[in-house]
Amino acid sequence: MTDLVLGLDTFGDVPQDAGVPLSHAAAVRQVVEEAVIADELGVDVIAVGEHHRPEYSISAPETVLAGIAARTSRIKLASGVTVLSSDDPVRVFQRFATVDAISNGRAQVILGRGSFTESFPLFGYDLSDYDVLFEEKLDLFVKLLDEKPVTWSGTTRAALENADVFPKTESGRLDTWVGVGGSPQSVVRTARHGLPLMLAIIGGSPARFGPYIELYQRAAEKFGTVAHPVGMHSPGFVADTDEEAREVFYPSYKVMRDRIGAERGWPPLRREEFDAEVEHGSLYIGSPETVARKIAGAVQTLGVGRLDMIYTFGAQPVAARTRAVELFGAKVAPMVRDILAG
Repeated sequence: MTDLVLGLDTFGDVPQDAGVPLSHAAAVRQVVEEAVIADELGVDVIAVGEHHRPEYSISAPETVLAGIAARTSRIKLASGVTVLSSDDPVRVFQRFATVDAISNGRAQVILGRGSFTESFPLFGYDLSDYDVLFEEKLDLFVKLLDEKPVTWSGTTRAALENADVFPKTESGRLDTWVGVGGSPQSVVRTARHGLPLMLAIIGGSPARFGPYIELYQRAAEKFGTVAHPVGMHSPGFVADTDEEAREVFYPSYKVMRDRIGAERGWPPLRREEFDAEVEHGSLYIGSPETVARKIAGAVQTLGVGRLDMIYTFGAQPVAARTRAVELFGAKVAPMVRDILAG
């Protein structure tokens, strides 16, 4: 699978240097530096997520991507994800079309409902409208992708009458995906709109997501749309040895996992669970050889065309994060392609 897309994904987690957390501003700059390294080493995509919590530095992905665009030349610049439900589709289109212009056509927006809900009260949206907000706003966004005057009406924003939206992209269509966490309805919706599907696979065996890919393909056939190569993103971390990767990653992973788990009613993470997830689940953690073999296995199992590894998780050391990016670009990606070509 020589055309496999391999990317890196971050939510802008606030890292630490010598045990001291960076400021949010320094954390944003660190992501930009890591993206520059990824670009130089041939990584296909850098995706930055949107969050509105103290642990993360990125709340405006397209602004960070514009900064990265100015310092890179070839890497694709994606959101991972843009929470469309609590944003305005017209403004999202305009901002990413602007990034597309700055980057000479490298922008990519991945739209999602979001795995966290902080943005809804922050921007004045009612969580009881969670489903209709995304349904209506995605419908409008898809119309905007044609880059022609749009007439649209719904319940979640003002109607549009023959509204033309600028800037236009040079290619004539903004590269747009939908990120899905495991809802069959979301998979079918993505197929109905003819958009590429990005699956968030953050726990358990990747194989359990096979039925979602099959559903996407069946739904696209039913709707007469295109079933694009499916992407997946999962957490991971690369170090020079398996032991180093686990020992660097686990402490900050447990802190974040337990903090989020306390909000969602999960029990504290045990080390045995973590090790089992590394061995058999959806954590891609280890030396370049270990991570490459596991990524190749997941790609072969699911038949996906893209894998983005979420390389940050909590307050990891800056130096270790930088090294993880270097190893992914210089060693992991080439090894994955060699394995799949063999």
